[in-house]
Amino acid sequence: MNASDRSFRPSAPAPLLEPGAVEEVRSLLDEAGLDGWLLWDFADHNPLAHGLLGLGKTTRRAWAFFPTEGDPRLLRHAIEASSWQHWPWEQSSYASWDQVVPALTELLGGARRVAMEHSPDGAVPTVDRVPGGVLDLVRAAGARVESSGDLVSRFFGQWGPEGLASHRRNARIVRETAHGAFRRAADAAAAGTPVREAPLMGWIRDRLHAQGVSEQVGCIAALGRTASDPHYHPAGEGEAIDAGSLVLVDLWGTEPGGIPADQTWMAWIGDAPDDRSMEVWTAVLEARDAALDLLFRRHREGAEIRGHEVDRKARDVLDARGFGPWFVHRLGHSIDERLHGSGPNLDDLETRDTRLILPGTGFSIEPGVYIPGEIGVRSEVNVYWSDAEGPVVTPDEIQEELLVLPAG
Repeated sequence: MNASDRSFRPSAPAPLLEPGAVEEVRSLLDEAGLDGWLLWDFADHNPLAHGLLGLGKTTRRAWAFFPTEGDPRLLRHAIEASSWQHWPWEQSSYASWDQVVPALTELLGGARRVAMEHSPDGAVPTVDRVPGGVLDLVRAAGARVESSGDLVSRFFGQWGPEGLASHRRNARIVRETAHGAFRRAADAAAAGTPVREAPLMGWIRDRLHAQGVSEQVGCIAALGRTASDPHYHPAGEGEAIDAGSLVLVDLWGTEPGGIPADQTWMAWIGDAPDDRSMEVWTAVLEARDAALDLLFRRHREGAEIRGHEVDRKARDVLDARGFGPWFVHRLGHSIDERLHGSGPNLDDLETRDTRLILPGTGFSIEPGVYIPGEIGVRSEVNVYWSDAEGPVVTPDEIQEELLVLPAG
């Protein structure tokens, strides 16, 4: 039975069950020299498989196998027929534990190299969803397990036209809210009643919610010194943002069901930034722009690019400026329906993410310098990788200069 002929529909969108998906999976598997893609799930322990297969509630282990040749096949528990009523192809069942390996061996049909949601050495946690014991079962059934990272990027992390439109709406609201927060801080400093970090964060969250950005919402508002902690959260009400302050605002969120926007902006509250702030800001901006330039160049050349390469480009800039030791996180994270998605990260520090950046996926670019107790600076934009247009950078007007807001 073909996917287009099925009588039942999944309870949620199921990218791998859509018409044409099986043919595309086969092509990608063939290119990678793999015999199939084996998706395992148990009670949503593997949200990637759960989402790709459009599953509702499940309470037992199941394996869905997409081979390079032939139709997909399913192995499920005997009591879960209803959970899989939307599955349009062959399925078999097991009941007792001692049936699992023989049934799994039959399901694999002699496949020797299969992709699963596994990352060697746990290098990419967002893909590393299959427990070690399940990998043992698959190996006992005669197969070697490879990572499905690029397959996940292709089918799970795609934005689509509606997703891109949603992200752009979110990006506009996030940008306007960041600028509004800086104006609020400058006005309060001018009035002699400086706002503190925590209340400003509360204002940002309230403003995002009021404009419809109501899911996955969060923010950081920090002075240059306290921003030296990249994931800073103030104790109590935090520090006062007075004239002569370097301020970081990092904020994120999405409208319901959309693609999140995640941005970081920097401003100086007062007449003129000090030399140290400008030195660090300039280095961070150069690192961000070097990463963007690499993306644009690779697209013009029609060449592939991997996550770790983009991180390395920005990191080399900060190394050359003497700030490399204080760039202590990856350059960027995948963005899909979740703020921290399951596609390629821009990372050559925390891990070496060798996954391809594929058309239809998105990510952040956010270099930073964090000198403990002295200064923290970050600039963050988002990128959607369009096959036709190349890198689509959001917001539409990214930060090019340190914002200066006189406090008086």
